[in-house]
Amino acid sequence: MNASSDSQLQRKDQGWSALFSEPMSELVQRYTASVGFDQRLWRADIRGSLAHARMLGRQGLISAQDVADIERGLADIATEIEAGRFEWKLILEDVHLNIEAALTQRVGDAGKRLHTGRSRNDQVATDIRLWLRDEIDGLASLLAAMQLALLRVAERSVDVILPGFTHMQVAQPVSFAHHLLAYVEMFARDAERLADLRKRVNRLPLGAAALAGTSYALDRASVAAELGFDALCENSLDAVSDRDFAIEFTAFGSLVMVHVSRLAEEIVLWMSQNFAFINLSDRYCTGSSIMPQKRNPDVAELARGKSGRVVGHLMGLITLMKGQPLAYNKDNQEDKEPLFDTVDTVRDTLRIMAEMVGGAIDPATGDVDPKNPGLTVQPEAMRSAALKGYATATDLADHLVKHGVPFRDAHEVVAHGVKLAMERGLDLAELPLADLKALHPQVGDDVLSVLTLEGSLSARQVVGGTAPVRVREQIARHQARLAGA
Repeated sequence: MNASSDSQLQRKDQGWSALFSEPMSELVQRYTASVGFDQRLWRADIRGSLAHARMLGRQGLISAQDVADIERGLADIATEIEAGRFEWKLILEDVHLNIEAALTQRVGDAGKRLHTGRSRNDQVATDIRLWLRDEIDGLASLLAAMQLALLRVAERSVDVILPGFTHMQVAQPVSFAHHLLAYVEMFARDAERLADLRKRVNRLPLGAAALAGTSYALDRASVAAELGFDALCENSLDAVSDRDFAIEFTAFGSLVMVHVSRLAEEIVLWMSQNFAFINLSDRYCTGSSIMPQKRNPDVAELARGKSGRVVGHLMGLITLMKGQPLAYNKDNQEDKEPLFDTVDTVRDTLRIMAEMVGGAIDPATGDVDPKNPGLTVQPEAMRSAALKGYATATDLADHLVKHGVPFRDAHEVVAHGVKLAMERGLDLAELPLADLKALHPQVGDDVLSVLTLEGSLSARQVVGGTAPVRVREQIARHQARLAGA
């Protein structure tokens, strides 16, 4: 075969026109190819092609025999890919051209007719949306699992008292369950964001063709219905060039990972000997290569570290899109790896964090596997820490306010009381009643009851407060919400 024939064959393999007189260089092939990472779109690509072919048949644009051949050929290709026997070719650049070329090799002209009325531009956009929609549905389940894991620990920890911190200084005592419910709220908001962005992902670009639509009488609505899309992308230019949905997803992923990172940071602190508030199962820890006594919370640390990876993908996608003119540009090939990695990272992190916190669920019983309980609470260590730092000082101020003392005056009185307690090496609740009453005439005989940790918690019965009765209400509300999801 001469060089000219070889060039023509290569162009044919690539799907390019006879306009080109020389083959693509091997370096350019490697640089521009995406088949190494976009293979994961193959199911979406085949689903989209089947829906497109059936619509072409209904519209009389291809024959019924063509549709049958396309369906048969794509079924064979799907079987080969599932079995790992499909040959992915770098020369064909991406998953779309690889499947189309294999289809044409199997069914001849019917395979060539499949591309009627579509471009790779709207095909790629459709495949990414189909794939991402399925991933979103899986992540919604994992977000629910993360919340349920936190609720399992919270349900056992309503009466466990933890020092609440501001500026990492002991502030006020809170229920440990109440602390965990703060993370339930975060992940619940993440789930709301995910459900909302799914609506914008679930719009069909197919039919926009390269950028201007097509002269063929396509029935886009029937394709959307078959593929489960909620709506059509209404502007052909925007349909092929829009990647807002990918940016929005990575923004969602970034927030999820920020919430994971905050929880992971606390787990790392709580497990250290200086806190000793919790213990983790050995399966979530590693040892040291030199210090035999070490149990390192590597899972939590790595989850914390992976948040930076996902936030970086968000920045990358925003930067990718900021300078692009309409419509499609090759730049958009760079959308896939950050999007794919965001999905993988968020999915894997939520799965392992849910198990590490709430324990592994035994599929036979539906209960936590006693061999893998996950996070174990150390109530006495938490209580001991809550007794440090004068955590009930605000309760003394509130006591004075309820007896008619202006809050700013009460604040100053309590500061003197804390100073006195510090000088004596005592907690406020350990000061003699006479000394407390000497701070201000309005200090009542019942002051000692409000200075206990339990009294402090019970007093905060405002909606959203840490009083055990309110915490149990919140747990029940979240459990009902997740049961109905």
